[in-house]
Order: sequence, then structure tokens, then C-alpha cells
Amino acid sequence: MSLLENKKIVVIGDRDGIPGPAIEACVNTVDNTEVVFSSTECFV
Repeated sequence: MSLLENKKIVVIGDRDGIPGPAIEACVNTVDNTEVVFSSTECFV
């Protein structure tokens, strides 16, 4: 059982770090999770 299983996930990635779609791809490997928002932002 995963910590993220059966959860709704909000993903905020960093332009100079790990982008949102990469985190979302990892989260989608967990059963019964739903990504409700995914974005890549620039934090200056």
C-alpha cells in the first residue's frame, strides 16, 4: 500500500527543477490516484 493510494493529487513543478508533467507521470504509476491539477511554475 502506498502513501498516495486513493488520494487526489495537486502537482506543482519547477521550471529549473523537476517539471510538473514528470512528477505527474510518477504519480500516475500509483493505483487509484487522481491528478486534479498539474502545472510547471517559475519561482524567482
